[in-house]
Amino acid sequence: MKKLKPIPNFKNENQERKFWATHDSTEYIDWSKTVELDFSALKPSTKPITIRLPESLIGSIKTIANKKDVPYQSLMKVFLSERVEKEFHQYQTK
Repeated sequence: MKKLKPIPNFKNENQERKFWATHDSTEYIDWSKTVELDFSALKPSTKPITIRLPESLIGSIKTIANKKDVPYQSLMKVFLSERVEKEFHQYQTK
């Protein structure tokens, strides 16, 4: 069995991505060993954006969110996600 190199500490995901794109993982990881991983607590990476919306639309969203007892920005993400999924589904069935 060959000696494995230590995996460096990365400052961010981009640095890690670049590393693995240019290095052979078999020099760092023994892929013959089974490893159990639990990704249930992972959240997808997010990116803040700025979007201008009419105040009345924001007010309506906040009202709905309040009735559902959820943060209004979380509700907006759900609404956007549902609509995007619906649109993709429509294009895939054509």
